[in-house]
Amino acid sequence: MRREIRFGGFGGQGIVTAGIILARAAALYENMNALQTQSYGPEARGGASKSEVIISDSEIYYPKVKKPEIFVCMSQQALEKYFKDFSGILIYDSSLIKNVSMEVKAYSIPATMLAMKKLGKTIFANIIMLGALVETTKIIGREALKSAVLESVPRGTEDLNMKALKIGFEEGKKALEIKNGNSRKDC
Repeated sequence: MRREIRFGGFGGQGIVTAGIILARAAALYENMNALQTQSYGPEARGGASKSEVIISDSEIYYPKVKKPEIFVCMSQQALEKYFKDFSGILIYDSSLIKNVSMEVKAYSIPATMLAMKKLGKTIFANIIMLGALVETTKIIGREALKSAVLESVPRGTEDLNMKALKIGFEEGKKALEIKNGNSRKDC
């Protein structure tokens, strides 16, 4: 089993952090092999940002994502820039992405809006997206992700990050129910 995941967004959204947390959860708490790579523009905030994770039950000999099967996307610019070699499941932040014209299985998660509305800061949107990723794909277990989040976030933010993760799990569950009910093209 080899799973390739891409995260895309803009600098300041926690795209790299999300990739690191997912890889940490898989490696430390699921006994899988995992690695994470990243690239971002010269701008610290606002520039394109990408993080990729490979999770495997065997050794990983090639450290680059060849064909991601899951794309967690948090900006329209990232969708347009990093979609080129993707086919699989798209989980996107519908707060910031309004045009999804690609023909893929897609789950819409209003992460940025929910982070602001329920937690008071958009910075938690990446954790909401991680929860939605795990809930919709079952790529790793919930408990492994919870442990990795708690180990990775700044001291003093643990409660808010756990709330963000819970929101993500709930939104992922809703997205699956909508998709399975075939009530719309994308969730």
